[in-house]
Amino acid sequence: MAPILTNSSEVNASERSDNEENGTVHVKNPHLASMPEDVLYHFDLGTKTHNLQAMFGDVKFVCVGGSANRMRGFAEFMYTELGLTGDGSDIRDICAGTDRYSMYKTGPVLSINHGMGVPSISIMLHELIKLLHHAKCRDVTIIRLGTSGGIGLDPGTVVITGTAVNSFLQPQFDQVVLGKVITRSTELDKDLAQELLNCGREIGSYLTIIGNTMCTHDFYEGQGRLDGALCSFSNEEKLDYLKKAYRAGVRNIEMESTVFAAMCHRCDLKAAIVCVTLLNRFDGDQITSPHEVLLEYQRRPQKIVSMFIKKQLGLLK
Repeated sequence: MAPILTNSSEVNASERSDNEENGTVHVKNPHLASMPEDVLYHFDLGTKTHNLQAMFGDVKFVCVGGSANRMRGFAEFMYTELGLTGDGSDIRDICAGTDRYSMYKTGPVLSINHGMGVPSISIMLHELIKLLHHAKCRDVTIIRLGTSGGIGLDPGTVVITGTAVNSFLQPQFDQVVLGKVITRSTELDKDLAQELLNCGREIGSYLTIIGNTMCTHDFYEGQGRLDGALCSFSNEEKLDYLKKAYRAGVRNIEMESTVFAAMCHRCDLKAAIVCVTLLNRFDGDQITSPHEVLLEYQRRPQKIVSMFIKKQLGLLK
């Protein structure tokens, strides 16, 4: 059965015009409007139990990343960067009633962890996009901060995703819906990527580039690693695959980019992905850098995104 291709042409002209005019976050589900209550189960939030507009209506930037600890650290970092007053006691886990995700709010910045892999980030994004919609947020920018394996890059290089591709090097995300394959575009905002690149260059203490990002559904075999519990290919076959990806413009590999790009694009959210590389996959498969070095690497995307946010808020020229 041939896949069903869906993209921005699905959205009628009047709907797209309304979105662009008022900047609100629109869900693409006609059933939500008739529901008496929307329970955001994995966030432990809901439209009847919480005043979502009062809690989140001022959100302008949403930053997501895999690790709960890392996203709490980013929230604390942004608290200082934005010069917020107080002792930081208001940096609390809004989703403390669940152990699925953690969420922190610092001024107009929402920080959320999404776990590892396409299914985990997909669940989070469904509820996040609905949350932004219910809260009547406007002109929201969403950025994924992450770590990745580099291809042909030194560890510590920051890659801003130009195009998210799947394991077949195709710029699309395939979702099975009711036994049919729905194919969605993984287009990201090019202007946003360039603004983030400029911030990285302005920092200047490490290399920042724009490159394609390959999303896989597995950390080991799916990424051509030789060190998993299962392996059915040779080192030569692995290198051939990575070289093919490199020739196609891929500069890093992770496990969330295609669904992130597809869902944000489908819901008209301005989105970007900023990942640091922890190793060069041409040189090996295992991450061996010392813990303190890896921590410094992980702060690099945060510094770029912080500079971008401060520029958008007029806190930096």
